[in-house]
Parts: sequence; C-alpha cells; structure tokens
Amino acid sequence: MGIVNLTPDSFSGDGLGDDAVAAVKHAEAQREAGADILDLGAESSRPGALPVPAEVEMARLRPVLRVVRDWGVPISVDTAKPEVMRMAIDEGAALINDIMALRAPGALECVAESDAGVCLMHMQGEPRTMQVQPHYEDVVEEVYVFLTARLMACQAAGIEKERLAVDPGFGFGKTVEHNYTLLRELVRFTDLGVPLLAGLSRKSMLGAVTGRPAGAARIPASVAAAVLAVERGANIVRVHDVAATKDALSVLAALAGRMA
Repeated sequence: MGIVNLTPDSFSGDGLGDDAVAAVKHAEAQREAGADILDLGAESSRPGALPVPAEVEMARLRPVLRVVRDWGVPISVDTAKPEVMRMAIDEGAALINDIMALRAPGALECVAESDAGVCLMHMQGEPRTMQVQPHYEDVVEEVYVFLTARLMACQAAGIEKERLAVDPGFGFGKTVEHNYTLLRELVRFTDLGVPLLAGLSRKSMLGAVTGRPAGAARIPASVAAAVLAVERGANIVRVHDVAATKDALSVLAALAGRMA
C-alpha cells in the first residue's frame, strides 16, 4: 500500500497539501514503483494533529480521486469522517482506511450501504492527545479485544467479513515498548481471520532505536520493519517507500520458495 499524503503537516515530511497536480504525480510514482493499493489521506493523524474540516478534506481528495480511480489500482482513502467516506466511495474508492474503526456516528452505516472494504485500526485516545502517557495492562490482548469487538459491530451492521481488514495501530496511543511488543506478537492478530495491515513506515518507533530523524533517513529501518511484519503475518504493509519495500519483500518471498 503506497502512501499519498494530501496534508501540509505530515510527520514524514511528504505532505502535498492541496496541490492536486503534485499529488497525482506522487501517486503515479507510487504505482510505477509497484504499489498494489494507493492510500490517499487528506487529514494528518500524527501525534498532536488538530482536526481538519470535512470540506477541506474533500476538497483535497476529490480532484485526485477523479484522476487515479481510472488507473486500475484499488484506491484507499484514509478518513474517519462519514461524509468524507461517502464522497470517496462515490468517487471510486475501493477501501476506507479508518483510524477510528468506524466509531464516528454514521460511519458504520455509510460503509454498510456501499460495497467498499474497510480497514479497522486501533487507537487509544485521539491524535491530539494519544501520545500523552498511553497505558495498557496487556497491549496485545487489549488491542485484540478491541479489534474483535469492531469486527463484530461491522458484521452486525451488515458489512460482510470479506470486506474487512484490521490494523493494530502502530504509533497510535502506544509507547515505543508497546509498539515493539505488538510487532513481536503480530501473528496473534492473524487469528481474527481477516487481512492484517501494518503501518510502520518512517514512524517514531524506528527513530527511537536508530536515532534517525523523521523522513527518508528512516527508509532502511522502515524496510526492515515491513519485512518483519510480513514474516509475522501482515498481508498489507502501508509504506512511503514502495520500491525499496517491494525489493526486500521479493527477497523474503524467494527465501520462502515463492519466486514468480
């Protein structure tokens, strides 16, 4: 899953704001690098980020969606707002990638009324405050229970299991130790029986152990994290650096005897 940030304040320094031309160009580069899914986001969810009005989100997304939807690559839209979800689905998005796991009022119904897929992510708190002393008794079990409950809520609302995926939410209301515990025990989430997404690319948990600043300096650590996630059961890795990650995963596949 190749990231396309339509925000001015991305933590990784790759935000494109409302520059639709630059966003389309970046999306094309991600596709050419081998992205199987393009993930468009128009509201930053970095720690401390403030909410963006739905109108701003939609104005950033709509012109880009109208170009990339015809490329033959599934389009994911990273949003927690039902009105943005509805617009994105109407404009051709195949997947909603929701950090709130469809907990916003009306979000469940919006997706249930469509044929779009949805990725349900765990987050403790909300972006503005999520990194203020996050606490768990057992982070793996608590995230697992949360995702189980959200899967059940989705299916009760009429969203078929075949449309669902989960994300443990690395960096969303977790300490560095919590994040590495989740990565170490990631295979636990395969028991949920739906595709597992891991988003580790360029995150602060990597900077914490490498000393590298946010941005391209974290590419090697991001690639290593993606490989470790796939080894532990991730079906999708959400990344900034598609080509480097694809190369590393090709080596992993060859090692497992899955050469094309």
